[in-house]
Amino acid sequence: MVRGKTELKRIENVTNRQVTFSKRRSGLLKKAFELSVLCDAEVALMVFSSTGKLCEFSSSSGINKTIDRYMANAAVSSGSNMEENLKLTTDDQSSDDLLKKIEFLEESKRRLLGQGLDFCSTEELDQLERQLEHSLRSIRATKTKLLNEQIDQLKEQGKKLTRENAELRKKSEILYLTAAPPLPVTVETALFIGPPSQTHRQTP
Repeated sequence: MVRGKTELKRIENVTNRQVTFSKRRSGLLKKAFELSVLCDAEVALMVFSSTGKLCEFSSSSGINKTIDRYMANAAVSSGSNMEENLKLTTDDQSSDDLLKKIEFLEESKRRLLGQGLDFCSTEELDQLERQLEHSLRSIRATKTKLLNEQIDQLKEQGKKLTRENAELRKKSEILYLTAAPPLPVTVETALFIGPPSQTHRQTP
């Protein structure tokens, strides 16, 4: 039996709308994560709910880095001033938006520290776990790179010291071979064989 096409329109029921948003948001974040891992792509995703809550995902070190890359690429390809159109200034934002953004950042920070997880759904915990695993892989890769660089530097220093030691040993041998031999030392000794001479005799 062929399933009919679902009509896309706003869900009027608030509860059903929130449940659908949570499910579709989790699926969208999952697809973005899979795309970044499978295809080694840089993916950034931002979703604002009807209540103004921000949900974001970034496969790089930060979503701002991806936005800057997008603006630079768009400016080069089209010559349009995308940076001014996408830049959010304090004058354009209301105080409520700023408070919501600060609250969200503080909540995200607490979740990354393992705090305030009692009210998180399973999907949100899975997403948080994936983000932490991705960050941990990046940290380990950077740490391994730095350790390898330090090992290479120590090896080069060891080779340099070995060469300098060999050169010093060679110079020392040359100086030893070319040095003048020491002069002989003459020692004069008085040797007398026979009875001692009597220069003075005692008279009886």
